[in-house]
Formats: sequence, C-alpha cells, structure tokens
Amino acid sequence: MSKTNETVRVELAERSYDIRIGENNLAEAGSFLLEQGRATHAVVLTDSHVEEPHAHKVAESLAAQDVNVDMIVVEPGEPSKSIEAAAGLWDAVLEMGADRRSVVVAVGGGVIGDLAGFIAATYARGIRFFQVPTSLLAQVDSSVGGKVGINLPKAKNMVGAFLQPIGVLIDTRTLDTLDSREYRAGMAEVVKYGVILDAALFEQLEAEVGRINAGDHDLLRGVIAQCCRLKADVVRQDERETTGLRAVLNYGHTFGHAFEALAGYGQLLHGEGVAIGMLCASRLAERLGRIDSELTDRQERLLTAVGLPTEVPDVDPDLVLKKMMHDKKVEHGRLRFVLPSRLGHVELVGDVEPQDVLASLKR
Repeated sequence: MSKTNETVRVELAERSYDIRIGENNLAEAGSFLLEQGRATHAVVLTDSHVEEPHAHKVAESLAAQDVNVDMIVVEPGEPSKSIEAAAGLWDAVLEMGADRRSVVVAVGGGVIGDLAGFIAATYARGIRFFQVPTSLLAQVDSSVGGKVGINLPKAKNMVGAFLQPIGVLIDTRTLDTLDSREYRAGMAEVVKYGVILDAALFEQLEAEVGRINAGDHDLLRGVIAQCCRLKADVVRQDERETTGLRAVLNYGHTFGHAFEALAGYGQLLHGEGVAIGMLCASRLAERLGRIDSELTDRQERLLTAVGLPTEVPDVDPDLVLKKMMHDKKVEHGRLRFVLPSRLGHVELVGDVEPQDVLASLKR
C-alpha cells in the first residue's frame, strides 16, 4: 500500500482531472484509471529503461481490473520523439486493434509522456491518455498541462497538440531507480517554479538542500505536489497559451532549448539546459535593469548545490541566436524572453536586442 496520497485537482473549462501523488502507489494505477471512466483496452507506452519494473507493475494493475493490456517499448531519449518514431507507433497501435475507446498509458519520463500523448492526440483523431511519470522532471512539469509533441530535426517540440490526460499517477519511489543525473536535471524545473511563482518554495529549497540531494520522500511528495499546484493554476488560466500567461512556465527554456539542440539532443539533458538557461535569462534581466545581481547569484548557488551545471556550453553564440528564432515565443521575427522582476515573479518581455542576448551568455 502507498503512504498517504496527496491529490491536486487540475480545473479546466471543458474537463478536469486529478493528479495523485504518493509512495509505492503504482499498484493503484489500474483502479485510479478506471475511476476516470470505463476502459477495456490500454496501450502502455514506455522505454527500455522503465519497462522493468515500473511499466510491468502498471500493466499488472490494469490487467487486475480486467483491462486488456498491450505494451510498446521504445528506445530511451529524445531521438524517440521523432516523426519516424511516431509513424511506427501509429502502425503498432493500429495492429493492436486500438480504437476510440482505448487508452494510451504513458509510463516514463518527459520524452515518453510527450510521445505517448502525441500518439493519443493524433490516432483516430484523438483517444484518451493517462500519465504515470517516473522522472522528477515529468512529475513536476511535463506530465501536467496537456502539451504533447515531437521534435523536428531543427526545432524541439515544434509538432504537437494540446491533449489533457484523464489522470496523472505519481509514485515518488520511482525516483529511487532514476539515474542521479536525471534526478538532478528534474530539480531544475523545481527551482524554476520557485523563481517564477513561489518565493517561499525557493527559500524552502535553499534550506533543504541536504534532504533534496538525499531524495527524502516526505519532502519530495510535498514539493512535487506544490509544483503541480502552481502549474495547474497557470494552466487553468491559460490552457492553450492564448493569453501569454502560460509562457511564464518557459523561464530559461528559450536559452535552454538552443543549448540542447546545438549540443545534440541527448548530450545535454533538458533540465541541464534549463538550469543554464535560467542563469542566462537572469543575467539578461540584470542587463535590462529589471533585477540586481543578487537574484542571479541565489539561483546559481542553489542550482550548483543540487548538482546542476551553470556554465554555458561551448557553442557558437551566433548559432544560439539563430536557434532562438525558431522558439515558439518569437513574435513577428522579434525575440521575447521570460524574465524575472523579483523572486517569485516573471514577465514576458519583447523586443530584446540581439546584442543583449549575446552579452547574457557571458558571466
């Protein structure tokens, strides 16, 4: 049995869903899914790193509820978020006899969640989707909010859709099997929430670095739940990125995505790129007179304390600018960035000059 679950409700205009956060609760996946509606067939999509034991536990919990279960295992990493991989998955799901009553169940990290959600959004013009995120990054960020998609060779997450899951089940014990580098990468998104929305969370992270690095489950359950609450509130107000509010969640991502792409997908983890990108964005905010250096310094100290990189990779600055022009926040050919004005508050800033962006790449 799991320890006490925390539940975060994601309230949306057309439908709402629950995020259940606990410890050792993978065995509840089947019953939790069926609480969201009838299901007779599930396609579990996972990768070879997560298949054993997590995906099999989820599949067993579904089968115990008399759900017919098929499983697809893909290679781990960003290369699986491709047009070619999606085409193969559409064929595989078709061969399994999936129809509009089937449910795609994502068991894995952010790549699996994005990929499985994209398959669910596009197969048969859309079927149901259930998330079981097993990485910290996916648990606090990518599994919540309904953004799914795949990469183009020249741009990350440029092909996709909005598809809200019918539910999200988070088991903090899956983090015990996570590679330490992946765990640290997930902490970048946690720190991000503190900077953009919750100064008290940031301060808690500063005070609890030892417990964070030790993977304390009691602490993590509360931190993950708070991150989910923060994101759920933003998604409620701007589900499809029509007002600009949801853009605040991309703090550090404009720089980070460029670093990821130029380093080669998989060489620099997403969270590592975001960590470096947050510091670049903070330096940019300093340069524009929005903050002083102390806020940048606090971010750097915390990111370093949780084991994240802070140095800009050895990439051509002009190529960084070129990559940024493919970012979804570009408007009429002008760069826009999410920048802090104080701890716990950021704003979307337009008409940023290229020379200021280039200067922010340097200490």
